[in-house]
This record gives sequence, C-alpha cells and structure tokens, in this order.
Amino acid sequence: MARTQSRPSLGYALVVGGACFFVLNAGVSRVVLRAGIDPALLTTFRTTGSALLFVLFAVVADRSALRLPRGRELALLLLLGVVGIASVQWTYNIAIDRIPVGMALLLEYLAPVLVVLWARFVQRQHVRRTMWLAVALTLVGLALVAQIASGLAFDGLGMLAGLAAAACLATYFLVGEQGVSEADPIRVVVWAFVFAAIAMNVVRPLWTSPDLDGSANLLGALDAYEVPLWLAIGWVVVLGTLTPFFMELSALQHLPATVVTMVATLEPVGAAALGWAWFGESLDALQVVGGLLVVAGIVLAQASRAVPPPAVPEVAG
Repeated sequence: MARTQSRPSLGYALVVGGACFFVLNAGVSRVVLRAGIDPALLTTFRTTGSALLFVLFAVVADRSALRLPRGRELALLLLLGVVGIASVQWTYNIAIDRIPVGMALLLEYLAPVLVVLWARFVQRQHVRRTMWLAVALTLVGLALVAQIASGLAFDGLGMLAGLAAAACLATYFLVGEQGVSEADPIRVVVWAFVFAAIAMNVVRPLWTSPDLDGSANLLGALDAYEVPLWLAIGWVVVLGTLTPFFMELSALQHLPATVVTMVATLEPVGAAALGWAWFGESLDALQVVGGLLVVAGIVLAQASRAVPPPAVPEVAG
C-alpha cells in the first residue's frame, strides 16, 4: 500500500482508535454470548456479516479485488480465512465467554512470541538474543497471572481456547508473510473473510440461529440496561470488525507495520481495564505484575526479528 503524505500523528490516532474498538468489541461480544448466542454462531455472524460488507465495499471501491484467486494464492487465502480468521474468532469467543476479557486478549496476543519462535527454529531465521528474554518474560508473566503455583485461577477450557487463538493468530501472521502481504489488502481481506464465512456456515449455519427479536442485557455495571440482540450483533460486525480493520489498515499508510503492531498491544491492557470497569473483573497485585511482564515480552518479541515482517492487515481481534 503506497504511503502518500505520511502523517505519523494521524497514524497513531488511527491505530489507537482501532485498538479501542477491538477492546469494546470484547465486551459487546460477551453480552451477545450471555444472551444465548453460542461462540460458534457468533463467529458465523461476524464472519458472514463482515464478508458481505467487504464484498460490497470492493464492488464500489475496487472490483478487481473480487477476481477469484487460484493456485498458490487460493491455498494461502483458504488457510488465512479458515485458520487465521474463523478459528481465531471462534476460539477467542470461547475464551471471553469463560475467562476475564483481559486474560483472553493477553493469551491471544502471545501470537508474536509464537511467530518469532517459529522463525528461529522452523524457518532458521536469525533473531536477536532478546528473543529469549521475551520468552522468559512471557512465561513468568503467564504463570503469575494464572496463579499456577496455587492451581489455575481461571477456567481451564477458557485458557486453552485463548492459547489456541494465539496459535491461530500466529498462523495468520505467518501466512501473510509467505506472500499474501504482497497482494492488494482489500483483495486479501475480502477473500479471507469469504472463506471464513463459508467454513463457519458449515460448522454452525446462520439458518440454525434462534430468534433474534429478543433483547440482550448489558451485564455488569450496565446491568440495568438492555439492547435489541440484533443491534448488539450488528455492533460486533460493523464496529467490532470493519471499523477497527479499516482504521488499522489506514494507519499503515502513515506508520511502519512493526509500529502499528506494537501499538496494538495496548489491547490486552485496555481489555483488562474494560473488564474491571464493566464486568467487575479484577486481578491482585501479583497478577497485574504478571500481565505487564507478558505485554513487555510481546513487545520485545516483536523487536526480536532481525528483518521486520511485511505489513499484513489485522483482521482478527
């Protein structure tokens, strides 16, 4: 994507704004889940609604993006859609339904650590020695947050789902580095979401959805309020997916991809704050220290690559 008239201040504003929308989406997604929509069905709504809107955008902005992918590009986009988008969002939805939203995002954002380990041991790339410090900080931090010494503090399935989301998100980044990042970003996201939507409609079709005429309680500090269920689902699609995606994609016109990704690590911190303010979720002092260690490890892992990875539009969060 060409950068014209780069404005770093605007880039920072866009990526921080996108991170804020992703954080809010964690809370709204929990509202939808607690209203009776299961994680798989919510993922189907999110991927299908986003795919339709991305296709409509391509029709207006760039119809060449709708050209059917073939060969290696088709295989990469299938993997990107099924694993890097559908599976990320499905496992993430399971996690936020069972453990604090801050912890769920913290686990998902372990993806950069997994990517740098893959680069070092599988791709045999040179990485800086700071990688080992990043891994150590992350492991110690997770041990403190999860209170492993006294038994897991959180639901085991929720923790596993968060780790699975990290593995799927790492796959998303790695697939992007293997050639998808060279393609038009609109084309990438259109077809990735189309394939994600197809996959999720096989797993949990939209037509199996219950009646959406009901209401969803906003829970926690907003327990006195309710909104139409369809409106909450609409938020997840439009303001929880499309809006932050375009904000972070636009930020890449003004900032390097490494900077955009590092600033986006504000999301676990913001999610922890959201969980405290909205749902009354809190961590003790040792767990807070652990969370900060994990974030430090994630940032350090991002900086450990000798060659910065190419820009890949962030579509999962």
